[in-house]
Amino acid sequence: MSIITLTTDFGNKDHSVAAVKGAIYSELPEATVVDISHQISPFHIEEGAYVIKNAYKNFPKGSIHIIGIDSELTPENKHIAVLLDGHYFICADNGIISLITSEFKPENLVEISLPDTKQSNFPTLDIFVRVACHLSRGGTLEIIGKRIKSTKVLTATAPVINQGGNQIIGSVIYIDNYGNIITNVTRTFFETVQKGRKFKITARRVDFSSIVNRYSEAINFTIEKSKREEDGKKIALFNTCNFLELAIYRSNPNTYGAASTLFGLKYRDTINITFED
Repeated sequence: MSIITLTTDFGNKDHSVAAVKGAIYSELPEATVVDISHQISPFHIEEGAYVIKNAYKNFPKGSIHIIGIDSELTPENKHIAVLLDGHYFICADNGIISLITSEFKPENLVEISLPDTKQSNFPTLDIFVRVACHLSRGGTLEIIGKRIKSTKVLTATAPVINQGGNQIIGSVIYIDNYGNIITNVTRTFFETVQKGRKFKITARRVDFSSIVNRYSEAINFTIEKSKREEDGKKIALFNTCNFLELAIYRSNPNTYGAASTLFGLKYRDTINITFED
């Protein structure tokens, strides 16, 4: 029996997440259900894609991923089930699959069409759960829908290099739970353009001239704890997903602030990386 994961923009205040889990367990009492996130910003497809693409590869092949983001059925927002990179994804055809990965082509792809299904305001519960349970029992995609050739494509914002090759213009693609800023500049892209040159990262009025390997490298641990400065230390590093991240050491958005607020950056704002000629 496959693992079933849940990624939604439902939040945790309402009954929605519990209702979806209850429906799964009613059909499959032995199911293993894993929450990836229910804190995706409402209808934020790009944010959801970032979270899912950096989580799903850690699950075993054959896992089933329910995505409850912008999932209401409309003539322009069909429901689909996709076998991709050995994993099943059940979601609306709103472009999120194209943002989760461009490395792999779907191995199988169907538009969901279940019998005895009424128009629903809660398709994650009424439709996606039924599909997930069918697949978890070993069912095939062909039983739950007709095969289609492609999904809707959204183009992720890519970093830009200037004509002189000495500047990258990147943008913010995600702000995490600590208020840290994740950009669309990957380690590989950065190092390809850098070619060993010194650099300066500018995020509004904040500059960085070095990139550390770990958050704690911002602190000089050779200095006695009572005498060293820790709060508010700014950090640039490549995170575990190899995206350039701008952070504050041990930041807490609920107390003294976080990188996103202190640097004044939000989703899709730009950063500049300038290299010495």
